[in-house]
Amino acid sequence: MMNKTRTPMGLSFILCVVLIAAMALTTMGCQAASTPQDTAAAGATEIGATGTTADTAENGPTVLGEGATSFYFNVVDKEGATTRFEIHTDKTIVGDALTELGLIDGEMGDYGLYVKVVNGITADYSIDGTYWAFYVNGEYGMTGVDQTEIQPGQTYDFRVSK
Repeated sequence: MMNKTRTPMGLSFILCVVLIAAMALTTMGCQAASTPQDTAAAGATEIGATGTTADTAENGPTVLGEGATSFYFNVVDKEGATTRFEIHTDKTIVGDALTELGLIDGEMGDYGLYVKVVNGITADYSIDGTYWAFYVNGEYGMTGVDQTEIQPGQTYDFRVSK
């Protein structure tokens, strides 16, 4: 009689473990597919103000500049809307390329260029407590935009932060 009770309990335990593993793998797959750098590099998805995405070729990045080197540049405004660019340049520093195209503006400070305007949008900490945060491939930049060397094909972002 004991064997009949143990078999269903053992089977239930195994089924629970398999179900948990399947759920974990599904969750991890969903997170990896929604990273900003993957969508920008694909060139076919734009993140709107509501955080939704549209998978149409019409929403590809705006191509700006001329040159042998290209990279992706995203601007995320206060509402979370993303504007995407594909930048072509012969410059070697990200900030130089973006300044040349009129995409960023700011003032020199003790730590380099303090960017206040990106794509015509102002974020100034002294006025409203917001600032432009610089990201490289989805990670917070370890150097300023005026010190970051261009790596072809990479994605650079400016996001309004508080």
